[in-house]
Amino acid sequence: MVAARTQIPQLSWDRVRPAPIILVTGPEHFLADRAIRLLRDTLKTEDPSLEVTEIEADHYSPGELLTLASPSLFNEPRLIRVSNVEKCTDAFITETIHYLDQPADDTYLVLRHAGGVRGKKLLDAIRAGAGSGIEVACLELKKDVEKSEFAVAEFAAASKRITPSALRMLVSAFADDLAELASACQQLIADAVEEITEVTVDRYYAGRVETNAFSVADAAIAGRRGEALVLLRHALASGADPVPLVAAFAAKLRTMARVSGSRASSAALAQQFGLAPWQVDRARRDLQGWTEAGLSRAIETLADTDAQLKGLGRDPVYALERMIGIIADRGEPLR
Repeated sequence: MVAARTQIPQLSWDRVRPAPIILVTGPEHFLADRAIRLLRDTLKTEDPSLEVTEIEADHYSPGELLTLASPSLFNEPRLIRVSNVEKCTDAFITETIHYLDQPADDTYLVLRHAGGVRGKKLLDAIRAGAGSGIEVACLELKKDVEKSEFAVAEFAAASKRITPSALRMLVSAFADDLAELASACQQLIADAVEEITEVTVDRYYAGRVETNAFSVADAAIAGRRGEALVLLRHALASGADPVPLVAAFAAKLRTMARVSGSRASSAALAQQFGLAPWQVDRARRDLQGWTEAGLSRAIETLADTDAQLKGLGRDPVYALERMIGIIADRGEPLR
């Protein structure tokens, strides 16, 4: 089965190209739509007379594919887009497998399958090489680094520059919806004349920056003081409670202190401290640039800030900003 899956080219969405059969798989609908639209535009450029038709595989009528793929009067090229293949009828599976034996000339059959076991026999046949097709995998972008890479590619394609801190703010603001992230990138590309900075992103999307306590902590621990302060102000302006903010810092610094200096494996430390291995790996990355003395001072500052927020201080915002400054300096005294 594994060998069958390697018989045809496996391409990313932005590398899609014409082929008799184009299998577009995966749960990320936005990237799948992008890939199909890119293919259509490519074919339209090659021949403006391209005829585009649609099939819904879950409402397939027997003979529909054969009818649409039959030669037309003027022999114009055809793009047949099939949606909902993961819900397809038995008739669609049978007739499409038969079609793979001899795909029509100048016809490009796009099969969109979002996931699941329905239609597996058809997918296996295509992946085994029937129909001389290609597969375009559109996997969901779950990690922030994947979304950042996507946004970077958007700006690079338009020859636009964006600062790292502005990129982080933008991805944070639209982390839950790739389509909205892409739309935001395109708006900044269209409207921003010069380099895109934090100020630019804040001006356009201040209301969308979805700040949480851990994003503030992540920025400060990594030494990005300016970004951490901006995120803090957004959090406070949106009604965030200062006490959970400090708790987020405490959770991350406490894990860093546990991991610091140990050469044990991530799995061993995770079991010892009741953590997930990825939390240990993250703490080790966070420790880069820190000293034991700096970590100790940062933890002392956290305790002092927590006390000020709970009644000993008069200005909680000042206390939070001071804490962020010390942590962003890796526990070194402010100059």
